[in-house]
Amino acid sequence: MALKVGAIFEGKVQSVMPFGAFVALPDNKSGLVHISEITSEYIENINDYIKVGDVVKVKVLDIDKLGKISLSIKRAKTEKKPDVKKTETRIRPADIDWSGKADKELSFEDKLSKFKKDADERMLDLKRSNESKRSGGYRRGGSTY
Repeated sequence: MALKVGAIFEGKVQSVMPFGAFVALPDNKSGLVHISEITSEYIENINDYIKVGDVVKVKVLDIDKLGKISLSIKRAKTEKKPDVKKTETRIRPADIDWSGKADKELSFEDKLSKFKKDADERMLDLKRSNESKRSGGYRRGGSTY
């Protein structure tokens, strides 16, 4: 069976290093599963997740010019396909009435001017709140005006 990128195989862990694990593959080849490709969780001690002699399912990520094979255990797991029902019921931001009122009878120009007015008011409120936070603080230098 020829090794190619994207193929999934079962292999036996030959050795475990602090940076990853070497896995035996068909045709007397072996590849490295980097520590970041073992699981999606943070791994403090690799020996808590994988041991010599474990049979694991791996996906071939890359085969470089020198013949080094990069493998992944976490990507070899079957990926769940998105549920069609969930994507159909997803609400898009464009579908939400952000003003709380029905603006369907307004023209595009009216909606745009209303949006600009609301945005200007919010920016003015933000500037006022930032100015009030800055004033009244401790002054350095000790000089008076």
